[in-house]
Amino acid sequence: MNLVHLTASTFFGGPERQMLGLARALAADCRTSFILFGENGRSGAFAVEANKQGFDVSVLVHDTPRLRRTLGELTETMREQEADVLLCHGYKANLLGRLAAQRCRIPAVAVSRGWTGESLRVRLYERLDRWNLRWMDRVVCVSEGQAAKVRCAGVGDERLAVIRNAVRADRFPHPHPAKRALLERMFPRRPRRIVAAAGRLSPEKGFSVLLEAAARIDDPTIGFIHFGNGPLREQTAHRIADLGISDQFVLAGFRSDLDQFMPCFDALALPSFTEGLPNVVLEAFAAGVPVVATAVGGTPEVIEDGLSGYLVPPGKPALLSERIRQVLSDDVTRKAMGEQGRQRVRDEFTFEAQARQYLQLFDGLRPRARAAGERSLARAAG
Repeated sequence: MNLVHLTASTFFGGPERQMLGLARALAADCRTSFILFGENGRSGAFAVEANKQGFDVSVLVHDTPRLRRTLGELTETMREQEADVLLCHGYKANLLGRLAAQRCRIPAVAVSRGWTGESLRVRLYERLDRWNLRWMDRVVCVSEGQAAKVRCAGVGDERLAVIRNAVRADRFPHPHPAKRALLERMFPRRPRRIVAAAGRLSPEKGFSVLLEAAARIDDPTIGFIHFGNGPLREQTAHRIADLGISDQFVLAGFRSDLDQFMPCFDALALPSFTEGLPNVVLEAFAAGVPVVATAVGGTPEVIEDGLSGYLVPPGKPALLSERIRQVLSDDVTRKAMGEQGRQRVRDEFTFEAQARQYLQLFDGLRPRARAAGERSLARAAG
């Protein structure tokens, strides 16, 4: 079977890792290739990484707002790759991918990771996406929490599947003293305990709540560090200064070597208002780090409250700070929580398990996929 992924990737992040992890796990059963929207040249990082891992990548010359030309080029590229199933990631891929798949007479599957609602423009696009999902052949949701939202958008259970995100545990080495020392030196004053956060600095991620929680923890031995960038970076920096926690809260920006630092964290905090199923929680667990997070979306499907971390309501800095204090108060319990999380992802969130579920999904679409394959063979013979 020829499986083609379609995405508008602007950097190499969580969704891109999910696509490549699935592609490697499916290697014995599917030939996987990728079609990327150009995104004004920003698709290059993912294209380079996918090529490096041995997968064929096509970057479309045309892009929105030239919808007709983009759709025509996408359709032709899918035919050249003899696609049997199209896996779409994001609202642009869902809309144009569904139309191109109809032209090629193959099934189109949308992967629904969540909606952020971070701006008026994004909310309009996401509203269109909710409508469009009703017409996809299948919709894969990364959590039961996201599946509930997709059902509310009008997608019936017969078209819906829940296949959770996965993580490669071997990405994360054991904590290295040199990396821990480098992490500590990022602070104006070296902390004894480090609480990390990672993600885009945008409203739905709730990092403003984490700032308030950090300000409530009046302990100079505890440091907070955030990895990532986003539209709220300047506003976040100003708020750190206003709260008087500049010595304790560091904005480290985007780091390509975050995997090396992850095992050195004492805890990870995720204060989001909305999530699909957060990759950063899976990554923290794979690195043996306990997590304090808000009970939104699919996050409670990963964190076992009181066993591998703690869950708190969103928008509650006092509760968030209390649980952070609690997880840092006892090293024995903290390390046991990290190990509980590590074992959980090894047991339940592997790419091998994810691949088996996708194969079952594709098997249900096989009549259409097989017909497409037969047409491809007929064209080749003719």
